[in-house]
Amino acid sequence: MRLLNRLMLLIPVTIALFAIVDGHASSDPSNKARYDRFRIYRVLLETEEQVQLMQQLENRSDSYTFMGHARHTNQNLTIMVAPQKIAEMSDLMERFHIRGSVLLHNIQDLIDKEDSTVMPSGNDPEHFDWQHYFHLDTIHKWLDLQVTKHSSILQSIPLQASYEGNLIKGVKLSKKSGNTAVFVECGIHAREWISPAVCTYLLNQLLTSTTSDVQDLAENFDWFFFPVVNPDGYKYTFEADRLWRKNRKPYGLCRGVDLNRNFESDWNGIGASSDPCAYDFAGGSAASESETQVLQKFLKENAQSSRIKTYFSMHSFSQLIMFPYGYTADKVQNYEDLQTIGERGSEAIRRTHGKEYVSGAMIETIYPSSGDSVDWAYSECDVPVAFTFELRGPPDSTKMFILPAEEIEPTGEETLAAYVAMLKAARELGYYESAETQKGEL
Repeated sequence: MRLLNRLMLLIPVTIALFAIVDGHASSDPSNKARYDRFRIYRVLLETEEQVQLMQQLENRSDSYTFMGHARHTNQNLTIMVAPQKIAEMSDLMERFHIRGSVLLHNIQDLIDKEDSTVMPSGNDPEHFDWQHYFHLDTIHKWLDLQVTKHSSILQSIPLQASYEGNLIKGVKLSKKSGNTAVFVECGIHAREWISPAVCTYLLNQLLTSTTSDVQDLAENFDWFFFPVVNPDGYKYTFEADRLWRKNRKPYGLCRGVDLNRNFESDWNGIGASSDPCAYDFAGGSAASESETQVLQKFLKENAQSSRIKTYFSMHSFSQLIMFPYGYTADKVQNYEDLQTIGERGSEAIRRTHGKEYVSGAMIETIYPSSGDSVDWAYSECDVPVAFTFELRGPPDSTKMFILPAEEIEPTGEETLAAYVAMLKAARELGYYESAETQKGEL
């Protein structure tokens, strides 16, 4: 009954009766989800009663979309509220003395404004830039173009098809043998468009920059870039629902698994859901999703032979630089080193454009999570320098995942500065000395 109630609520409000063609949602613009008069609230939970109220609200109604879960007192919580529930939300805040504010009164205004910066599908990859957002096919064509232009140092890595048959396409950049490698994973959450955009920006800088610090990174590290590891979900955000997060595999009446809860790292533990309709659904089993499977397989086969000692997972938003673990408060063996490396990245970002990023363990800085890629890479593949970035904007952002395209380039610039600083710090701490370095052993 709960699943049926969810479905009935979703039909008129968020997915608008999609036409189905060959098993996929039609890209007819008239079928796209709209968020007219949807509001974003930021509330402070000060009492246990307020925490329990929000837990009940999340469990009972799809008209409230929570960005994180209500877990404890003295917690800020961001909630998207459907227009028919605005009066109810106001009443609840008044009755239970919940302090908070409306960050945004109409999400659709942001989406409509963003549409003018989205280039059409099939766009010529020669016109690729970092002032616009691009469809999956253009990103893949741009990667192919770079491989053609830089064939001596760049090779394509097409991984097996996703659930809907889309490739997870990556590239390897290598200028000399014997380098330690950096793995950059982007676009695991579909709606976080700034992640693939920054990913391609970073790759382009490594290929073209004349700055000595960037040239040093390109020369003395190998790089694996995967700009969109959730291709089905990313396509769906362009064609159907801008705020979709998961992949697109069906589970009963609902669709999608949160791929960053599907890795074999304390799978389905704290901070993940067993409800297929939840935004953080962990999947049918550990690594149940084809996207997770091919990434785990690739990393297991290449982590040691390619000397992958660094893993960066790029997300938005909240302006954080986080390291393992997400599922336990136990500190990793090299906690102090990772804290130092993360703080170097935060300092570099602050010096670039003045943005404030906070560094720390995932469970300390954002919220508990299990089954995420960074914890898995750190624990299962012995990657000692492993970080999750939450890019612009701040925790109380009024733009959330809909970051204006004009912010792609500055976000890329400050992220590149963080990479320079963090890899330099890790190098100084001895993580990249040799294949047998003791510092890098976990």
